[in-house]
Amino acid sequence: MEGPCSPPTAGKFVVVGGGIAGVTCAEQLAINFPSEDILLITASPVIKAVTNFKQVSKVLEEFDVEEQPSTMLENRFPNIKVIESGVKQLKSKEHCILTEDGNQHIYKKLCLCAGAKPKLICEGNPYVLGIRDTDSAQEFQKQLTKAKRIMIIGNGGIALELVYEIEGCEVIWVIKDKAIGNTFFDAGAAEFLTSKLIDEKPEAKIAQKRTRYTTEGWKKEVQARANAGNIGSALGPDWHEGLDLKGTKEFSHKIHIETMCEVKKIYLQEEFRISEKKSLTFPRDHHDQSVTTDKEIWPVYVELTNEKIYGCDFIVSATGVTPNIEPFLCGNNFDVGEDGGLKVDDHMHTSLPDIYAAGDICTASWHPSPVWQQMRLWTQARQMGWYAAKCMATASVGESIDMDFSFELFAHVTKFFNYKVVLLGKYNAQGLGSNHELLLRCTKGQEYIKAVLQNGRMMGAVLIGETDLEETFENLILNQMNLSAYGEDLLDPNIDIEDYFD
Repeated sequence: MEGPCSPPTAGKFVVVGGGIAGVTCAEQLAINFPSEDILLITASPVIKAVTNFKQVSKVLEEFDVEEQPSTMLENRFPNIKVIESGVKQLKSKEHCILTEDGNQHIYKKLCLCAGAKPKLICEGNPYVLGIRDTDSAQEFQKQLTKAKRIMIIGNGGIALELVYEIEGCEVIWVIKDKAIGNTFFDAGAAEFLTSKLIDEKPEAKIAQKRTRYTTEGWKKEVQARANAGNIGSALGPDWHEGLDLKGTKEFSHKIHIETMCEVKKIYLQEEFRISEKKSLTFPRDHHDQSVTTDKEIWPVYVELTNEKIYGCDFIVSATGVTPNIEPFLCGNNFDVGEDGGLKVDDHMHTSLPDIYAAGDICTASWHPSPVWQQMRLWTQARQMGWYAAKCMATASVGESIDMDFSFELFAHVTKFFNYKVVLLGKYNAQGLGSNHELLLRCTKGQEYIKAVLQNGRMMGAVLIGETDLEETFENLILNQMNLSAYGEDLLDPNIDIEDYFD
């Protein structure tokens, strides 16, 4: 079918990417245009579908994510046609996209939702694993069964979960910040959660409500492909469910955190022997500061920027993601953001005509609400995919649409260490400078509440545990009411704050 692309009159709505943003976008287009074929191009045989969606409050939403064969999507929406192939080239001037299978597809409107790839601290090292999707999580579990000690590099959500879930294996956790979970928490919340790491975990895991369905059936062919290149959509909040993360040793938690440092150099066993450097044993406790040389021989050694060297069985690189824009760049002059994403305006439109982008691949480049920021999270992928479809639909009939309400206020609910965690607005006082105050309330082992105020108005909040304050705080941030009169009482547990503001 090669040859010149025909004129765009024949074009369809085309979406690239089978993750949350792409699937949500395609579903929404299919609902809006029931008589038109919507094409979803995805390199993986499984797609990520949103299930059990609940609107918890005005802006907070909860949902589960399920991997499904793409046929299930086609069954739900007969007008969605899934093309299982990677993208070879985008010819934006001709409104044409070439796929690896040798076909070409003319689009009238195109939405790029190709997600992001894990940043690996070092390419091509067999002892460095990146965790981003179900395949890599299962590969990790396989490696872990033989491991006595691993090193985790990174301070985001996946690193946090891993450290909590891994048992029977020494973990050295390397973070470049002062405190854990820097993307999500300040030092106080980190401290609240770290005490949970030190406590032994209760034996009975609390049953999770999210069900997971893995892709064993199609695993074999997928595996062959995944090895060829790193595709696959992001993991979500309960990705470690159903994985048994146990190492070889018989204890539950042994964690040592190295803060304020990064990886300087990685040595394979033989390189390390030749270097004649010394590695450290696992620090047993905080009181015994005598540093001892490790007698054990490890497959891989890591030298940190604080000069310490540790040996381990393997290294997990969980240091964030890079937007997956390469397949689309050749011959197309996209505006690209500083974080490497395709810049989009407030209608999810890129800098090229009729091309939209949503989810991890894009960089929000509109003037944002003062209490919203982009974070590469599943909730935002769903919201952006949905909104992009709305924008494509209205633009195709020559109308325009107002910015969706979900971009008014940043809101995210997740679970860390089995605590419910709600993040609202500028929950870490991002961009507020020193002109802000924090109100805190903490009950060890139970809840941690932080409100961020500026000029008497609430700008953000972190709620850990079952606080039941999310709706009240959401309203206070949205209506920007002046709270100066309440002072510290705002978080007084004896005052039912909800009675004040409803």
